[in-house]
Parts: sequence; structure tokens; C-alpha cells
Amino acid sequence: MVRKKISYGRQSISKEDIDAVIDVLKSDFLTQGPLVSQFEEQICGYTGAKFCVALSSGTAALHLAVKALNIEKNMEGITSPNTFVASANCMAYCHVNPKFSDIDAKTYCIDPQKLETNIGPKTRLVIPVHFSGLPCDMEKIHEICKKNKLYVIEDAAHALGASFPNGMAVGSSGNFTCFSFYANKNLSTGEGGAIAVNDEKTYCKLQALSRQGLSIDAWKRFTHPQAALTPGVVELGYKMNFMDLLACIGRVQLKRQTEFHVIRKELADFYIEQMLSVPVEIGFQAGLSDTSHARHLFVVTLPIEQLNCTRNDVILALRERNVGASIHYAPLHTMPFFKDTKRTDMTNTNYLGDRIMTLPISASMSLEDAQYVVDEFKRIIEQKVIR
Repeated sequence: MVRKKISYGRQSISKEDIDAVIDVLKSDFLTQGPLVSQFEEQICGYTGAKFCVALSSGTAALHLAVKALNIEKNMEGITSPNTFVASANCMAYCHVNPKFSDIDAKTYCIDPQKLETNIGPKTRLVIPVHFSGLPCDMEKIHEICKKNKLYVIEDAAHALGASFPNGMAVGSSGNFTCFSFYANKNLSTGEGGAIAVNDEKTYCKLQALSRQGLSIDAWKRFTHPQAALTPGVVELGYKMNFMDLLACIGRVQLKRQTEFHVIRKELADFYIEQMLSVPVEIGFQAGLSDTSHARHLFVVTLPIEQLNCTRNDVILALRERNVGASIHYAPLHTMPFFKDTKRTDMTNTNYLGDRIMTLPISASMSLEDAQYVVDEFKRIIEQKVIR
């Protein structure tokens, strides 16, 4: 019997999620209605943020965060090269030139020391990426950015549910903190994202930017008929609002985050223990067993010098066995679109770029699934070890 494919990341949908969608389909509002604001309030409660704006995607969240800063054209922003392209594209959308700074070899997050050496006279912004659910060293990054008068936007697409060393949740810092609710994320609404902030003026600006620059949203125009007569456009905005059809799923998913967190930690701990019997040493991101890690991804590092194949060969072999292995990420500074970005030392990124790969992990997986992944991974590595 052919085994069902195990994706590297998959949503966990319950009957309560499905029932919530049916309720919305029977209601008056499919798009922006009362559930969006309720979901935003729940995100605030979960993260400790004072305000939250739910949006159409994590990319939209990053885009609007940069846009709200009003950075002058042709200035520069720094982010990690080990991230999804949206972390850099959001700057390019706003005519801010992306620049990349190397990652730490243990955390796979941006290295604060190297970050400081890459700050130049045109640098205005830093976007640290909480890679795979491990928070960056924000204490050092804040210190550097404060000294150099730089804005900070936290890319927390992987990090809902993660926490900093002081115990505070990612999202509570007061920086623009951008989340993603894409299908494979720890909280999935299919598509969606959010920005958490602590400043009310910034919150209002983000709201307007997300709804074509209108000063009030569709729900308020419905519930306050007089206001609907004069919906003023206060600035150029975008169509990036969230909707009740997705917010209803998000509200259920938020209630299940503790359950999801336990499952992901159990899977990660199982993988780490099982990898000890692989005939070569497999590397892991720092902090994978810590409760503060969100474990959105399970990334391993292959010692390719000890194998008679490439990392890509291992991934393709796993995929042939219905294990959805993947790469997170191909370094952005090697992409054709970013070929003209300023070059800096990328020693760690370049080293890991040919060695890291992602094994499946999600709240929809069982330990039986994980055992199958491990068995197939071991079998492939044992065949490829240089004797």
C-alpha cells in the first residue's frame, strides 16, 4: 500500500473550525465583520500586544509595517538572507533597498555582531526574522538599533507562541511584529497575517492603510449608519483587510495553540532522540527543545562531506518515499533579483545553504508519522555514507 504523503507542514482542522466556517457562511458577513475585531482582541490577549491589525497575509503585514514608517526612497534596510522572500520584498515595495546580514551558525537567525558591522549611512531599518520559531537575540538587536537610531520590524511569521528569554511573548515588544497565518503555520486560517503594535496612533494608521486609506472599516460603516455617509480617505491605502470567513477559523485555532505546542514539542524531541542513531552527526538549530521555541519548522543540517550525495539528493529521495522534505531557505542573496544588493560576509549562510533541510512537523502529525520519516531518513543516509 502506498503511504499517504507527509507534508513538511500541514494545518490541523477540527470539527469546531468547520462549524465556525458554516456559521459565518450562514451569517450576514463573509468579509470584514464583527469576528475580525474579536480575533484581533484575542491575538492581543495571546501575545500581550496592546493593538493588533489582522490582514490578508503575512506579506501584507510586512509591507504595511514598512509603509507606515515613511522611510525616504533609496535608503536601506537589513534583514536575514535565511528567510522567505517577503522579508526583503516588503522593503523593495516601499523603495527601500534590501541588504542582507549573515546569520548565526547555531541559531540560524541574524547575527547581532555582524548586523552592527553592516550598518551604513543609508541604513534606516532592521527586520530580524525569528527563524523557524526561535526568537532572535532582540536584547542585543534593540541595543544596536537604538544606538544607530534604526527602526525595527520583527518578522514573526514562524513565531506565534514563541517567547523571549524574559518570558514575554513574541508580539509584546512594542516593535511592529508581523505574523503569518498561512496554511502551514502554527495558527492557520489558509491565508492571513497580522501586525501587533503597542502604539495607538500607529495602530490607526495601519488600519487605514489596510482598507484603501479609509478612516473607518466596513463593519463600523454598517453598525454606524451616519458614519457611512462620509467615509473619508485619509491617505493612499491598499486592499489588505482580513475577513470573518478566516477570522472564525483563527479564533478556534488560537484556543488550540497549547495543544499544538505540546504536539510539536513531542515530535521535535522524538526526532532529536532518534537522530542519535543516524551513522553521521546531524546538526540542529539551537533551542529546539526549549519551551520558548514555537517549532514551526524542524530544520536539520547534513554533514555533506561525509556523504556521497548532495542535500538535494537526500530531499528528492525522501520525496520519492512520500516524505515532504523541503529547504528553508535557499539564501536570498543568491537569487537573481537580489544580485545587485551590497555584498557582505555571508560565511555561515553560505555554509548552511547547501546543508540545511526541513523534515515534516505539524500538529496534524502523529508519532507514527514521525517514526516513518525517521526510518526513511536513516535508510537514505546509511546508503549515502562514505565508507
